[in-house]
Amino acid sequence: MTQKTDFSHAYAVILAGGVGTRFWPISRELYPKQLLKIGGETSLIQQSVVRIQRLIPQGQISIVTNIRHHESIRQELGLIHQQKTNFKEVRFLLEPEGKNTAPAIGLAALSLRRKDPDAVMIILTADHVIKDEDEFLNNIQQALEIAEMGYLVTFGIFPTRPETGFGYIKISEKSSSKIKNGFLIERFVEKPERALAEEYLSKGGYFWNGGIFAWKAEVILNEIEKFLPELYKNLIEIEPFLEKPEEKEVIKSVYEKINGISIDYGVLEKSKKGVMLPAKMGWTDVGSWSSLDEVLPKDENKNIILGNVIDIRSRNSIIYGDKRLLATIGLEDMVVVDTADATLVCHKKYAQEVKQVVEEIKKKKSEEHLIHTTVTRPWGSYTVLEKNERYKIKRLLIHPGAKLSLQMHRHRSEHWVVVSGTAKVTCGEKVYEIHTNESTYIPMSTSHRLENPGKVPLQIIEVQNGEYLGEDDIVRFDDAYGRTNDQ
Repeated sequence: MTQKTDFSHAYAVILAGGVGTRFWPISRELYPKQLLKIGGETSLIQQSVVRIQRLIPQGQISIVTNIRHHESIRQELGLIHQQKTNFKEVRFLLEPEGKNTAPAIGLAALSLRRKDPDAVMIILTADHVIKDEDEFLNNIQQALEIAEMGYLVTFGIFPTRPETGFGYIKISEKSSSKIKNGFLIERFVEKPERALAEEYLSKGGYFWNGGIFAWKAEVILNEIEKFLPELYKNLIEIEPFLEKPEEKEVIKSVYEKINGISIDYGVLEKSKKGVMLPAKMGWTDVGSWSSLDEVLPKDENKNIILGNVIDIRSRNSIIYGDKRLLATIGLEDMVVVDTADATLVCHKKYAQEVKQVVEEIKKKKSEEHLIHTTVTRPWGSYTVLEKNERYKIKRLLIHPGAKLSLQMHRHRSEHWVVVSGTAKVTCGEKVYEIHTNESTYIPMSTSHRLENPGKVPLQIIEVQNGEYLGEDDIVRFDDAYGRTNDQ
């Protein structure tokens, strides 16, 4: 890494609102791809924050994410209430629903311009793997220097194959002496057919669009106003309420009016301020299961094998087993992913189509696209053991000293049986303790809370009965972790 430049007006914005449907069944709508550990011992969102904070202070890092992912990402970064961490200064901007990158970036730009009129933004995503971090940070510094001059900087990745899953950038033959190491952009090219991708690779002058950007907050807002005037008009309604109690509700009401569009299509393809910075930093966009070929080590038969797997004579395949044993024989160019409640089997060349499976699951109104059977919470975790139309059975694990929110359910009652430990129960106006082999009943529409006052983990079997058993049937009255009803 080169000598660190003092960018007192530089801010990092990490986009972490995606779901990662093409990594189903490991990623789920409430457990998105950015929480997965890919290409390292930590999750993608952890890697993203730790990587950029080598250059930009935590107080100048923002994460834009869906409000439903806020709790999980905050947990992942160790931002849980009352816990000592290194990430407390990271700022969250919460979207009520995903509307693609232009609204997310515009919202972040408004927030930064309000804080610092001279703010320069580096836009990152939480689902990239970067192998050469020093070179990455060098590129960031170069991009911020160019952005200071009023340009919209896009990272261009040197193509290594005729990839059809990425957009391309064609650089201009014109040059500017003011732009050190960068190139003026002639045009953006949408994802091409293979023959065209091969032509780009042989001709040269074409780069993959890396999805990493740098610009002044004021400049990108001016360009949004110019090319996406309706979006700009909507975003301006939010600005007076940023970092105020009304922020959440105002963003929600405004987002209902916003039409989703990417920053590439909406602004960059039309702007005359575009500059591309070539970047050699070991970049990988882990967009689908087949992309793991570029990230993870392989065995002697070019297989990537993870988890509880026994394989015989398979080649060039990706095989993932969870807790139960997964046995495979003689596969070639296949993806097999086994979890507690779903199994994926597909040819590598169809890995991009996994998102269609997710759409079919949604049509069936099943939960396998939404959550895993085991779900982590700030207080511990729960595992769904069995479910049917009118009942659901869970195993709850509550950490010592932890407690669930004071809450109520409108459509279900609950019966709790203590397997181990001691539980402190609030049920309506009553507060009492139950011990191993003891149980209690929580009626429908009754406020209640479960706590672990002991020094060992508390295990509970919970039996839910009712006409609706969805996780969103919850009204929170008090929560030690700052969660609301939609988190």
